[in-house]
Amino acid sequence: MKISLDKRAKVLLAIFLVVYIVVGVLNAIYLSKQNMGEAFKNVANRWVVDLPFGKGIFSRINPLTIFMTWGIMAAIILIALRLRKPQVVPDRKQSLVESLLEFVYNMVEDAVPDQRFVRPTFYIACTLFIFIVFSNILGGAIPGISIEANAQGTVEKIHLFSDTWFSPTADINTNAFLAVFVFIISQVFAIKSKGIKSWAKSWFEPIPFMFPMNVIGELSKPISHSLRLFGNIAGGALLTYLLAYMAKYLFLPVILWGFFGLFVGVIQALVFTVLAIAYISSALS
Repeated sequence: MKISLDKRAKVLLAIFLVVYIVVGVLNAIYLSKQNMGEAFKNVANRWVVDLPFGKGIFSRINPLTIFMTWGIMAAIILIALRLRKPQVVPDRKQSLVESLLEFVYNMVEDAVPDQRFVRPTFYIACTLFIFIVFSNILGGAIPGISIEANAQGTVEKIHLFSDTWFSPTADINTNAFLAVFVFIISQVFAIKSKGIKSWAKSWFEPIPFMFPMNVIGELSKPISHSLRLFGNIAGGALLTYLLAYMAKYLFLPVILWGFFGLFVGVIQALVFTVLAIAYISSALS
């Protein structure tokens, strides 16, 4: 298959390659003066800001998570506004979007037993998939600005293009929120579909003795749902950073960022979305 690029795409690709090579050489010179212990001493730390109210974990925020989340949402909204008036004869971008939406809709339609909830579930699934894909690709395939913090959560260094952008899905709080949202919406749909009495009765099936096991089984869904995505994205970012350090950011990171950001990122977004559809379908069954 022959890939053709227009003049603008060629210019942008050339600029990216030049900038990447220059930054890679500068990083190679800089990293040659660092040992591994110094380079990785703050890899697990996050920039944290204490709020003037609240206690414990509820009084702290990760500013990068908030900034990147709102930035991704703004980008998705802008893209949606550009695509809100579809063409009669679709171009390649519109065809790609339509194919993606059709794929998700068919998957939802086959899984959800109550037709009244096919469209709402479709909206939820598409929103989750698009947001997670953007987050994973931005945090796994696109070099950007990253912040290194110490154990106290204060900023020590700002790295330019020696790492990828911070992905909101690399923060367990983001994934936990999405998983809890799916859990709550699945129970709301179940109550609307079955009625409050039938829904409450389902917790005691097949026998009342199984009630504790049913509660544990349902509560374990958002836990495993969030940890699966967090482990894959955070672990992939750490592995990329480690191998990129060993290769001094010259050539290997391009392959690694492409693999973890594009391939693994899209796969994990699809897995999270499929599980969300499965949990909603299970609650409605």
